[in-house]
Amino acid sequence: MIGRRYSLAAAALAAVAATPLPACAFVPAASRTALPRLHSTIEEATETANGAADTNVAQTEDTSRDKVMTFAYDMSMEPKYEKPTYPGTGNGMSGDAGEYDIVVIGSGMGGLSCSALSAKYGSKVLCLESHIKVGGSAHTFSRMHEGGKYSFEVGPSIFEGLDRPSLNPLRMIFDILEETMPVKTYKGLGYWTPSGYWRFPIGSREGFEKLLMEQCGEDGPKAIEEWDALRERLRTLGGSTQAVALLNLRQDPGFLATTAGSLPFVLTHPDVFADLSLTFDDLSKTVDEFVTVPFLRNFIDTMCIFCGFPAKGAMTAHLLYILERFFEETAAFCVPIGGTCELGNTLQRGLEKYGGKLQLNAHVDEILVEDGRAVGVRLKNGNVVKARKAVVSNATPFDTVKLMPQADNEPKGLTKWREELGKLPRHGAISHLFLAIDAEGLDLSHIDDPAHLIVQDWDRSLQDSQNLCSFFIPSILDKTLCPPGKHVIHVYSSGGEPYEPWEKLTPGSEEYEAYKKERTEVLFRAVENCIPDVRDRLEFSIVGSPLAHEAFLRRDRGTYGMAWAAGSSAPQSGILGNFLPFPFPNLKTPVDGLLRCGDSCFPGIGTPSAAASGAIAANTMTHVDSHLKMLSEASKLDPMYKFLDAGVMGQVYKPLVQGFTPSAELRTDQYVKGAGTAPMDYSATDPNVSERVDL
Repeated sequence: MIGRRYSLAAAALAAVAATPLPACAFVPAASRTALPRLHSTIEEATETANGAADTNVAQTEDTSRDKVMTFAYDMSMEPKYEKPTYPGTGNGMSGDAGEYDIVVIGSGMGGLSCSALSAKYGSKVLCLESHIKVGGSAHTFSRMHEGGKYSFEVGPSIFEGLDRPSLNPLRMIFDILEETMPVKTYKGLGYWTPSGYWRFPIGSREGFEKLLMEQCGEDGPKAIEEWDALRERLRTLGGSTQAVALLNLRQDPGFLATTAGSLPFVLTHPDVFADLSLTFDDLSKTVDEFVTVPFLRNFIDTMCIFCGFPAKGAMTAHLLYILERFFEETAAFCVPIGGTCELGNTLQRGLEKYGGKLQLNAHVDEILVEDGRAVGVRLKNGNVVKARKAVVSNATPFDTVKLMPQADNEPKGLTKWREELGKLPRHGAISHLFLAIDAEGLDLSHIDDPAHLIVQDWDRSLQDSQNLCSFFIPSILDKTLCPPGKHVIHVYSSGGEPYEPWEKLTPGSEEYEAYKKERTEVLFRAVENCIPDVRDRLEFSIVGSPLAHEAFLRRDRGTYGMAWAAGSSAPQSGILGNFLPFPFPNLKTPVDGLLRCGDSCFPGIGTPSAAASGAIAANTMTHVDSHLKMLSEASKLDPMYKFLDAGVMGQVYKPLVQGFTPSAELRTDQYVKGAGTAPMDYSATDPNVSERVDL
């Protein structure tokens, strides 16, 4: 949901990091002493496959509030594991042979953003998608029933800042590509908790303080005081969100020029450097220091859970955007008209506008590596697509390593990278329930918004798929999704559903259907909070198990995403991980010409964050001068974007860094003396592009 989690500190040091390497009364009152430090979750991933599986399931059987759950598998122990595909989503056998500058694997928000911006920069780009639709988890599917069409979301459904120019990286990318996406807005998020129904009013500081007074009783004034103290503690980091954006970042020395516009903020807020470690550290440490009122602690946990963790396990950066943006009058949640699929459709239009190409139903079987360099991909149908400059994988790290079978005499660094990424801890799977209902006589006047969270028990982990879930009724605002007089509802669990019990079952069997009914009963009950007779109103229902989630979205074991808990550095996190707790593997790899993007890279889970990772990858592959020009042009699109421009200081730094952009491992042609000092100058349609020097 909330993907705009970044700060000046996070932004600047994220670039340094990648310098190339070859609700209320149910929570015990918190003390002001720090919680026990989280252990490194990689410890679980070093177990044997069976041992890890036992741990995965066992942790879900006792989910106390203070537990941090992650799931682990050793991908190196199952090299022949083949991901299933859902019927009707393509067989992956399309895709033509060819040669491009950049080949992107996957059309999620990261892959599409990388592809579209790379095409705008002038590269000849091909984006390959295994599915028959674009968008990755930002996806919509339809079913016909009695002559009517019903459309459902399968992934994220709560977005902020898409209705106007904002700090949301995804909206920024839309504007840079000069593409629009119609939305409707709403101003709150409904909560169904043990203490009853309440609503978080976005865009109203006064409304939030009123909520605290109503829900916290005599502790209301104390809750307001603690909230203000937390905001004040994080004010400098939060304010930096309007000093530099994720779109300013690149992973080479050029970032010194592209982020130079933030220097005035740095000079007037030198304390930002003292908070560098805090940016990436476990948020619960700061929350414990300032917040004791149970309701407020619960609220903070739910705001973080969309990244996969509650406050314990989440980066401090996850809360910064909320502190700054969610209380501005213009803040609003958005429903894309036509469904979440419109996110991908909008980026696809931008990609094709600038000469890029998208191929659907084109499954990549292998990333081709020659002499330590990624040179292209082999498709499932046997065709080979060459990449002159780079291959970018938008697949999860668990799926990416399966595309690179171990070769004889390969560099030790590559072997280590593959093993460490394959063992990374991850969040569990997700269960879905899709409902089409008759809305005749249905009174929904008691709710104001289409999006709702349901918590069964505040003493249990919010990662527990049987404790926290969400339901979304987009047809309240978007009437195009179903016939008149009907509603569509998407209900989904938190990303903590264990995969092992599901993989032992055969889809369609009596045992499988019985287990689906058992595990999704909590999802039905969640909707009954709002619509008590929902089962009587059913036109039809569809259960999406973790097996279906995996097969439909092409995500290994249906995972919600990578799960490295804040507080320690992830493996392969680059230079930054040596001195700060940076919880993301580098988007660069030991293989020259191979990059990654998506929700397993900085800045993490969420559609805006995944899009930002794609932008960072695109920026990294282009000359700094092209990047600076893009930022300058974007800064003129709207007053909100003025801070994107690196300004005079960017031009001052440019001569010092331009010879190192793009970095050496992304250069493919022979350089002459002085090369690298001019921007890349070719178009996506120029047939002679491969003959030019890549500067």
